[in-house]
Amino acid sequence: MYGRILTYLSMIKFSHSVFALPFALTAAFLAANGSPTLWQVFWIVVAMISARSAAMGMNRVIDREIDAVNPRTMDREIPSGKVQLHDAITFVVISFGIMVFSAYMLNTLSFYLSPVAIAVLVFYSYTKRFTFLSHLVLGIAIAGAPLGAWIAITGSIDVQIMPLVFAVVFWLAGFDILYALQDMEFDRSHGLYSVPQRFGTENSLIISRIAHLFTWLLLLITGCIFNTGVIYFAGIAVVGVILFYEHALVRKDDLSKLDIAFFNMNGYISMTVFVFTLIETVF
Repeated sequence: MYGRILTYLSMIKFSHSVFALPFALTAAFLAANGSPTLWQVFWIVVAMISARSAAMGMNRVIDREIDAVNPRTMDREIPSGKVQLHDAITFVVISFGIMVFSAYMLNTLSFYLSPVAIAVLVFYSYTKRFTFLSHLVLGIAIAGAPLGAWIAITGSIDVQIMPLVFAVVFWLAGFDILYALQDMEFDRSHGLYSVPQRFGTENSLIISRIAHLFTWLLLLITGCIFNTGVIYFAGIAVVGVILFYEHALVRKDDLSKLDIAFFNMNGYISMTVFVFTLIETVF
């Protein structure tokens, strides 16, 4: 049983929850102008984790035939037979159900908008088949985390949270472009679309850097809108250093440190934003 659970956690890359969840909690603490209730935090966390689990599971189901012929992904759980297709679909349905229930437990608007969130998450998995803007769509999907958390606390959609939402859009798109570099030739040979497939390695690195510059600027704007203090802005300065280091790790003639740039650095970025926001708003 334990091994089965680990297999499913591996299928959905559960450890990657560190990417989006801290941004959701950042929005929650900004919305509460201090500490949200434990009830709200609990259901936000459940909603975020279940939504991301469902989205990753759905992506694995939809991309199973592509994954089976890509040398990088052919050992994934569905192509390798570790997880049967019908079991993966059941997992996705249950996860989406938990997400909708969590939204219901938060407030009416969260519940009403949950089908929209599901539609965006499912739609993303098809975008690589027809547009190189799939990275941007993924960014929009993940940016549902801070927007959803804001709605969970306030029960409304407000303009002041949008810079943080767009910061997440560009942040996610920027590092997903880096991640897609390793599949550039595969995408070209199999009719799939991505920024690297369309523009090549050097231009993709430039586009990713521009996206992350927008991320950093939008995080600064977020601090100005919420009138945060020096602690928050110190955190954003740290984020700037991490972003610079992330891009220093990846060069057009050397992609060997791509995994470090993708997994480690981006986890540090989201956690840094949350921790400094937590200190600023609570203490």
